[in-house]
Amino acid sequence: MPGFELFGDAEKKQVNDVLDNGVLMRYGFDGMRKSHWKAKELEKELQSTFQSKHVQLVSSGTAAVSVALAAAGVGAGDEVIMPSFTFVASFEAIMLLGAIPILVDVDDTLGLHPESVEKAITPKTKAIMVVQMCGSMADMDTLQNIASNHNLLLVEDACQAIGGTYKGKPLGSIGDLGCFSFDFVKTITCGEGGAVITNNKDYYINADHYSDHGHDHIGNDRGAETHPFLGYNFRISELHAAVGLAQVKRLPEFLTIQKRNFSIIRDALSEIPEVTFRTVPEGGLESGAFLNFFLPDLETTRKVIEGFKVGGVDACWNYYDNNWHYIRKWNHLKELKSLFPISKEVTEGLKYLKTKSFEQSDHYIGRNISCLIKLSWSETEVKARANKMAEIIKAALKS
Repeated sequence: MPGFELFGDAEKKQVNDVLDNGVLMRYGFDGMRKSHWKAKELEKELQSTFQSKHVQLVSSGTAAVSVALAAAGVGAGDEVIMPSFTFVASFEAIMLLGAIPILVDVDDTLGLHPESVEKAITPKTKAIMVVQMCGSMADMDTLQNIASNHNLLLVEDACQAIGGTYKGKPLGSIGDLGCFSFDFVKTITCGEGGAVITNNKDYYINADHYSDHGHDHIGNDRGAETHPFLGYNFRISELHAAVGLAQVKRLPEFLTIQKRNFSIIRDALSEIPEVTFRTVPEGGLESGAFLNFFLPDLETTRKVIEGFKVGGVDACWNYYDNNWHYIRKWNHLKELKSLFPISKEVTEGLKYLKTKSFEQSDHYIGRNISCLIKLSWSETEVKARANKMAEIIKAALKS
């Protein structure tokens, strides 16, 4: 991760095919495009890749989450449970619908803590949104049971977990709906793009219509299409889909390299007794997009991060002080800083953030270091990097 590191002839060929054809929009212009349908082709490839009956491409991973929730009926005043460790897009996508994000603790999987989820359920709860952060998964069996017992939607945000599996199923295909991102730094990239996957035909039809102004996409006359309901523009272009089409066919190649590099570094750090790794639920396989490990305490973790910076070890983060991925620094959410008025329901619904603490999340996120695994590293480079990381960690532990 990310796929752009290995851009080559396959991507250029698909993009040039669109440019030569001249139709950049995914819908309409049937006569001009001469049977070139890159978005449709990519959706078909993703059906196979993600073992899903239906795939709807959209403009981003953030759009995918909003479209997925809307397609399943989540709207104004509904509560959606989500983790305290994720990307800001998670709560943005929920609030776009007028729904209320209910943040709860994560556990040593770095995913939703089931007990915290159960405690957060109220009569307003409509969905549980699992975010499969950094290439791995939460305790999916327990979360599925909770969702089923309370008649709630289970939505998977697998934007960072392409290639990960749980009991043989691709991450993203386990819940009622799954969401993916194909932005510039994902394992498969379109430059910008995303997808909603589901086995529920009604959710798929809703997603298909909702993401294109409510168009029903019946027939081949764009002007004659009707609008069964309101929608918005979350369309992907043929240019973006063309890049993704080349990338998805290379996914096995990417994952082989990614998992090799992941294993080399993990093996090196495994020799340090004070280093432990995130819990992967039984039956789960990480994608290898990130290596996540824990150190004894926050102070040591910060020393290691500083040592990595000085030592030239890039792309490793401690998210405790990060304002993109962790609740501690999301002041714009806590204080509802918005360019437009926030509804009374959402304002009231988010008051809990002014007093709620996340001690359990702090315990895990404060001691965690997450390292991006790059595809462009040679095996020699990875081994040298792994040795350097181990040296820096050992030195920090002694100091």
